[in-house]
Amino acid sequence: MTQQAPRYRPTLRAKFQAVIAGEIRLDRPDLQYGASRINNLSLSRCYVCAKFAVWVHDKLIFPPERQALPANDDLPEDVRRDYDEASRILNVSPRGAAALLRLAIQKICKLLGETGDNINDDIASLVAKGLSPLVQKSLDIVRVVGNEAVHPGVIDLNDDRETATKLFDLVNLIADQMITTPKKVGVLYESLPVAKKEAITQRDAKTLRSHSDWKTPAVTPPSLPSTDSDAGRAGATRHPSISAASFLHARSD
Repeated sequence: MTQQAPRYRPTLRAKFQAVIAGEIRLDRPDLQYGASRINNLSLSRCYVCAKFAVWVHDKLIFPPERQALPANDDLPEDVRRDYDEASRILNVSPRGAAALLRLAIQKICKLLGETGDNINDDIASLVAKGLSPLVQKSLDIVRVVGNEAVHPGVIDLNDDRETATKLFDLVNLIADQMITTPKKVGVLYESLPVAKKEAITQRDAKTLRSHSDWKTPAVTPPSLPSTDSDAGRAGATRHPSISAASFLHARSD
């Protein structure tokens, strides 16, 4: 029996090497019955939600670890699913994560009233509606728009973790500027007293009427010659935000 004992366990050196390497290993792999301790495979339980997590050595296997900031709360559920899935697979497949995030941006464009057929046109239209042009330039860099744009949902072999990480930020930026901020402003406006809102409506209507009735004489800006040339006539364009008197006063100064 003493001579057979080494057959039932690995040598200490092999065992320690396996543990240090993070391998999942049974203490007694040859046992057919009875309990055996498993090295480097662990369960933990959360004190808050009471759910279990599975660890291999020092790596969290389940639930999948999210590598990005949480999605904007105002994103619709289907876009949030794409965002969350991209976050879970970022370490395993950054190219897959980037493809999902481009698809999420296309869905946001449709949500905001765009066609979704051409993402270049959709983003340009959103910029005209208030989206920061810097966001548009950033989308060009990560190949969402521009000459090198990748079709939403298609995996680009040139994508890497850095590209995917930027796309996470851009999804949240677009949602914040075009969904969350207008929503907050709308809530603030609705909280105003009715009399205040009526006064604002009347003021805006009066401003529009005054602009439509206003006739500004054609004047030539100081930087252009006072002639009847095409350049002179082009400089005589009326500007509703500047009064003629103010403009002439500025010329005399």
